[in-house]
Amino acid sequence: MTEISSDPQRLPNASLSDLLPILSVDEDDDYAEIQEGEQERETNEIVTGPLSDEAQLKMEVIESLLANCDHKTYGQKLREAADKLGKSVRSVQRLVKKYEEQGISAITSTERSDKGSYRISSDWQKFIINTYKQGNKGSRKMTPAQVAIRVEGRAREIGLETYPSHMSVYRVLNPLIEQKEKKQKVRNVGWHGSQVSHQTRAGQTLEPRYSNHTWQCDHTKLDIMLVDQYGEPLARPWLTKITDSYSTCIMGILLGFDPPSSQVVALALRHAVLPKQYGAEYKLNCEWGTYGVPENLFTDGGKDFKSDHLRQIAFQLGFERHLRARPSEGGIEERGFGTINTDFLSGFWGYVGSNLQQRPESAEKDACFTLRELDQLFVRYIADNYNQRLSPKDRSQTRFQRWEAGLSPRPTLMRERDLDICLMKKTRRSIYKGGYLNFENLRYRESYLEANEGDTVLVRYDPRDITTIWVYGLEKGKEVLLGAAHALDLETEQVSLEEAKAASQRVRKAGKTISNHNILSEVRDRDAFIEQKKKSRQQRKREEQVQVQQVKPISQSVEPEVESPNQDAQPQSQKPRVLNYDQLRRDFDW
Repeated sequence: MTEISSDPQRLPNASLSDLLPILSVDEDDDYAEIQEGEQERETNEIVTGPLSDEAQLKMEVIESLLANCDHKTYGQKLREAADKLGKSVRSVQRLVKKYEEQGISAITSTERSDKGSYRISSDWQKFIINTYKQGNKGSRKMTPAQVAIRVEGRAREIGLETYPSHMSVYRVLNPLIEQKEKKQKVRNVGWHGSQVSHQTRAGQTLEPRYSNHTWQCDHTKLDIMLVDQYGEPLARPWLTKITDSYSTCIMGILLGFDPPSSQVVALALRHAVLPKQYGAEYKLNCEWGTYGVPENLFTDGGKDFKSDHLRQIAFQLGFERHLRARPSEGGIEERGFGTINTDFLSGFWGYVGSNLQQRPESAEKDACFTLRELDQLFVRYIADNYNQRLSPKDRSQTRFQRWEAGLSPRPTLMRERDLDICLMKKTRRSIYKGGYLNFENLRYRESYLEANEGDTVLVRYDPRDITTIWVYGLEKGKEVLLGAAHALDLETEQVSLEEAKAASQRVRKAGKTISNHNILSEVRDRDAFIEQKKKSRQQRKREEQVQVQQVKPISQSVEPEVESPNQDAQPQSQKPRVLNYDQLRRDFDW
């Protein structure tokens, strides 16, 4: 395959500029920069006398790099040399190596006057550059090889037999690719000793010097398949995690199936700000003692972190929001997610792994954990394991010890009710006669609600446990807390929003009237069923076999014996039926 010439006399019947309409992309600046670089290379002349200024500059740079110094100082000198010569770090390293092998001729060698120039027309060069830039916009990706295919296709479309080869396409794109890679290699200061630095999108530098100075928040989809309330494969859960930059201690989490949103971030913040209290079922050996309000929240540029809802929360709690300058600034969060997936989840039934090609085929079949079970295990992993490990930047303290020692001053304990208005989900409900309130097929009653019969109120709740809700009235456009309301017959239980919905749906299918007794019974039966599924397959096989062997075939239906009435029996007097009025009100919602 030959290359097309820039001489228009070799083109049949038309100029190349007429045949090649350039893509409508403003990339002339990139093309001009490449052309300037070519012109600079074309001005290089053969050096036969004293060293040129450029050669002397190279000599000074090489001498400074050959001087004895430690590894850190050498790296700094190497970057300064690259900036001084206008080359990449790798090019400077090759120049030093060439000097060590060839001596002074490495910087005064004879070069062709046309070295670096392309023997293809400027129109082809613009087409190649614009095609590459257009193909790499946003989430799209296009390689130089794919650009070469489009060059060949364009040539055939306009009827040209000669066009740039794939090597010519590579040579045109190489300066652009090197420039892009050089920008990507620019990194922030990051960890320096025991300190860390963050670069914000606004050009600020955050330097956490104590605990609760800067928190980071991000989401990920965990590599485990969970089952629903009936043991059937459901979905992979989302994890929203908040981490303290100074200590790398996990401050708060939210596990659920809801995709990332400002409400999800709010609930995770609520968990991080408040002190954590867990029941005996979590079996914690160490206290998850982190709490407080951060001074800064450092996140990516997702719309959930730029929402008005989060802006309101930041204003009320008194912290500032900052966006990352580049994705690599979120390394602390990403490393934490990687540790959780590999160290915590990899041993679970239903673990799917992060590699789609290597994903186990039996992952869905093996899944047997519910969201609540995963939450209990995950909370214990954080409190007893992750936060108790040695801090990566101070091996003399655990993460929690570093957080506790770095508090300056001790954070103020916030009341849970102070966070309800901005951090909990809300809905509207009506108060029925007798002070009753219905929410997600659960019935609530409190004596103070009788004074608000017929009114519409706001209900705020935590989706992880809806057995307790908070009722707010509206006075002159402002929310006023009326009090907490507890689900009848569920005062000592914990039922999530998803569990209540699933239980209600299952009870409806059974044709029963929805009541708190039925919901509680369903939840307990389901927990026992899931516990049964956690047994080994061999145990389950034996138990199933025993149950099958106990079943005996019935040859014919047996009619139940009906006692014949005794004609001689004396008639019994019937007692009057006494009805319980309170029970009737509860049953028929009077």
